[in-house]
Amino acid sequence: MNGNWRKWKINEIQRTDPLFPKELIKIKNCPERLFYRGVWNEVLFSKTLSIVGSRRMTKYGQVVVEKFMPDFVQNGITIVSGFMYGIDAFAHKMCLEMGGKTIAILGGGLNVLTPSENDDLYTEILKNDGLVISEYEPDFKPTLWSFPQRNRIVSGLSTMGTLVVEAGIKSGSLVTADLAIKQKKKVFAVPGPITSSASDGTNWLIEQNLAKITIGAKSILGDKVNSKQMSFLIDPGYKEILEVLHREAVTVDELARIIKKTIPETSVLISQMMMDGLVEDEAGKLYAL
Repeated sequence: MNGNWRKWKINEIQRTDPLFPKELIKIKNCPERLFYRGVWNEVLFSKTLSIVGSRRMTKYGQVVVEKFMPDFVQNGITIVSGFMYGIDAFAHKMCLEMGGKTIAILGGGLNVLTPSENDDLYTEILKNDGLVISEYEPDFKPTLWSFPQRNRIVSGLSTMGTLVVEAGIKSGSLVTADLAIKQKKKVFAVPGPITSSASDGTNWLIEQNLAKITIGAKSILGDKVNSKQMSFLIDPGYKEILEVLHREAVTVDELARIIKKTIPETSVLISQMMMDGLVEDEAGKLYAL
């Protein structure tokens, strides 16, 4: 653990400040102040989507995030999530890999790293002009109640709604979905296998008509999808990548160097190819199918 994120100063913004997120002011029990690391940029809050899901992320949940994220990033949407392991952390990571901006809401103070394995993620969010936010004092250690309380901020910051990727039937993700509903926000849920406990919560939300069934980013973005910006996803790079992977298994970084693309561009292509059943990732190596 290197703790490089500690180099960023902790700042504070009051609810009365003109730059305080307007979406958050609308919710019940809006915090009177927020502590944050990073550069506070009002633009970050203008188009936001909250993504939540199971801490026990399955391969299915991972692939869903990989499928949706390119459209979100290319359409300038800031991803808001709760920084915990599983879907939260993966959503932050994929957003960053694809060149997007993300906001993490902590369940403890900004000086208390939870979970500890997210040390590098904390730093990467800040290095890429994102924010790490908490309503708690910097040295406050998270408790059983502070995480559910934090969830009202995760859902409250969203302008576009809350996307539930995977959720158990009694999970924090369903708490967030319930808060979003009470805040009169849109809730989107990805259907999953009826045999998977990780999809019990999302399937229940859909069954109860509490969430809109969502099978792709277009379900959320509608006609707002910027197809011009996404045109590179169907470029001849597919063929070039397959030629490389048929020769040898490589990492994303190695592949980017070989095909002379940036890592974010390569990650987007690989994500799409995985959804098309052309490529798989095993232990960090890419293989052609």
